[in-house]
Amino acid sequence: MGTTPGRRVVPAALGASPAGALTITPVACGLDNPRGMAFGPNGALYVAEAGEGGTDFCFDHAGFGHACAGMTGAVTRLWNGKQERILRGLPSLADEFGSALGPNDVSPHGNGNLYVTIGLGDNPALRNSFPAWAKTFGWLVKGNPSGTWRPVADISAFEAAHDPDAGQPGTEVDSDPYAVAALPGGEVVADAGGNDLLWVDANGAASLLAVFPVRFVPIGGRIIPMQFVPTSIAVGPDGAFYIRQLTGFPFPPGAANVYRIVPGEQPTSYASGFTNIIDLAFGHDGSLYVAEISHFGFLSGNPAGGVWRVSPGGGAKQLLTTSVVSPGGIAVAPDRSLYVDTCADCSNTGGVVRIVP
Repeated sequence: MGTTPGRRVVPAALGASPAGALTITPVACGLDNPRGMAFGPNGALYVAEAGEGGTDFCFDHAGFGHACAGMTGAVTRLWNGKQERILRGLPSLADEFGSALGPNDVSPHGNGNLYVTIGLGDNPALRNSFPAWAKTFGWLVKGNPSGTWRPVADISAFEAAHDPDAGQPGTEVDSDPYAVAALPGGEVVADAGGNDLLWVDANGAASLLAVFPVRFVPIGGRIIPMQFVPTSIAVGPDGAFYIRQLTGFPFPPGAANVYRIVPGEQPTSYASGFTNIIDLAFGHDGSLYVAEISHFGFLSGNPAGGVWRVSPGGGAKQLLTTSVVSPGGIAVAPDRSLYVDTCADCSNTGGVVRIVP
């Protein structure tokens, strides 16, 4: 079972910008639990919004407790100075505090195609009691800027049928489709609950690319298994997939790593020493930018996120800033500036900032 963003208290002031010369400018506001983001070929920035749940039906959820669902998930586009929700009516569930689960990531591809992962964060069998419209929790869907969308692949059904990380300590049947990268011929999807990486072909059939193992970490004088929880995919300049880990409980600071994945080979470590990484993006010079949803760790209660730069090839890393609140995604613009969405667990008050290093 993986762990995805949860609710935290947001103070008025956060940390500093260690680099000292950053310009951070708000460029969007009023987003509902913003998560993954990506630039399209036309220079537009697309942001997945997990929504704010709804009142259509309520149920007990493994991660959210008593949750209520509705069609409030969305994708927002920032383009030519305009902020617009171009894709609406996607499944969303939320707890009583407004922290939500729904659209986790968006990947534009081709002329107007938007691939979006819809989270689940529970055993896929939970969907047996859902109404028909809500059975697309746990799916990869395809939309477009005109506002229509359709299901593409049932990612959570793959977990139910195969449970690739079965037998590892502390794991169970659990699925939360999180990150997606749309490529020619199909899509790569990271299942944060299933701790695996999948390929979805042009017919919507899913197959396994990699399984991520648990690690053993100390807590309270004991050694316990900690799950990987993959929530980001970046395609590197070398064509390999770069996957980052949020880490599961107990979320030890400094324990999140970035791994390089070549299908058919064992994952190799690319960069290490991060905390609760939520997203990755490569810059035009081969630098890797890393966003931490919590720089000090989930158990710290401090929502300050971190943004890092890793030198090309996995060399030295530099902490750029800790002055962003609970980032949910990061993207590099054509002009080489960084875009980070903030307050990934906030309803109506999420936003996007532009960072110029």
